[in-house]
Amino acid sequence: MSFENPPAEPHEVVVETLERALRDRTAAGEAATVLVGTALYDDDVEFVEHWCVQVGTRAAPGSPLLGLAGLCLGHTARRFGRLSEEAVALAKSLAARAEADPSDVDGRAVDGYDDVRSFLHLW
Repeated sequence: MSFENPPAEPHEVVVETLERALRDRTAAGEAATVLVGTALYDDDVEFVEHWCVQVGTRAAPGSPLLGLAGLCLGHTARRFGRLSEEAVALAKSLAARAEADPSDVDGRAVDGYDDVRSFLHLW
C-alpha cells in the first residue's frame, strides 16, 4: 500500500468542493483531499490561505476539517514563508482547541501550529 499526496485542483473545483463540504458534512472526505492538494501544490498563496482560513473558521465543531485546516496552514507557512496575522491567530486557536478537546479539533492542528511557529520563526 502506498500513499500519494493529492494534486492541486483548479480553483473553481476547490471553491465548489469546499463550499459544499461546509454545508454538508458528508462531503468532508472529498474536501479534505482538495484542501490538502491545494495547500501542498497551489502556487497562489492568497487563495491557499483564504481557503484554509475559510475551512478553519466555518467548519462545524468536531469536523475533521478543522484539524486539517490547521495542518494546511502549517503547510502554507512552510511553502511560502508567510501568513497573515488572521491565519496565524487561527492556527494558534485551532491548536489550543485541539489541546483542550480533541473531539472538537483533532491533533493535526497542533502539528500545523508547530509548523507555523517554526517556519515563521515565532518561537
